[in-house]
Amino acid sequence: MSPPRSNTSVRSPAVAGFFYPDDPGELREMVQGLIGHAKLDSTPEALSYIVPHAGYVYSGGVAAVAYAHMRRTGVQPRRIVIIGPSHRVYLQGIAVSESNIFRTPLGDIPVDSQAKRTLLKRGDVILSDMPHAQEHSLEVQLPFLQELFREFAIVPLVVGNADPHYVAAVLASVTSDPDTLLLASSDLSHYLNYEEARRVDADTNSRILAFTNTLMGEQACGAVALNGLLALASQRNATISPLSLLNSGDTAGDHTRVVGYGAYAIHDDRTRRPQ
Repeated sequence: MSPPRSNTSVRSPAVAGFFYPDDPGELREMVQGLIGHAKLDSTPEALSYIVPHAGYVYSGGVAAVAYAHMRRTGVQPRRIVIIGPSHRVYLQGIAVSESNIFRTPLGDIPVDSQAKRTLLKRGDVILSDMPHAQEHSLEVQLPFLQELFREFAIVPLVVGNADPHYVAAVLASVTSDPDTLLLASSDLSHYLNYEEARRVDADTNSRILAFTNTLMGEQACGAVALNGLLALASQRNATISPLSLLNSGDTAGDHTRVVGYGAYAIHDDRTRRPQ
């Protein structure tokens, strides 16, 4: 008699060994070092963040500032919603993964089944593993989260072409409580020279701080995810704190063709606790 078939579907890491180490010990040491060396100003607790998603040697230090902020403020999310752009697969709208486990060299992370049901009941969110299979924008966040938090589930969302208010509505449907952390994964400008990138990213930074939800792809590769988060933040009367703004010329040396990275904390009413 054959054993019963498992209903477990695992999304295996696609960029381990490329964007970050595939050896668990080396990866854990690298993540701990990045977070430990992050420099922070004093900013309030946040439940929404913008984080970059390049290889750790390039953007890991910028992303780590956001994760160090989470550690310092002591948030303990039960659910973590991560939304990022579809780099490899054409997509209209938002896709949630069919998988119920996302695996990294540091272990397995469950996908929040309740949140997935909520999203699919809307009728405008796609259930598909195809956009997720090779997508790095969500994957590179996971080892940082595993270093910070022990028990949590994720809601992995990849977005293609979409209106910011639609994206905001989808995010709102699974981020209404103070036990949920929301991450929008995006880099900034791509492949400009160092000085031009600084100019373009400074302008994009100003737009993000003003909650502008009309960013374009040349300003941020995850513009659609950012626009949705910024639209939702505006609806929630949020404030925003810039945490870090650099480019790969600052972190990896080459100034001829650089990629911009920014990290931000967004503070809204969900962080207000009963006195």
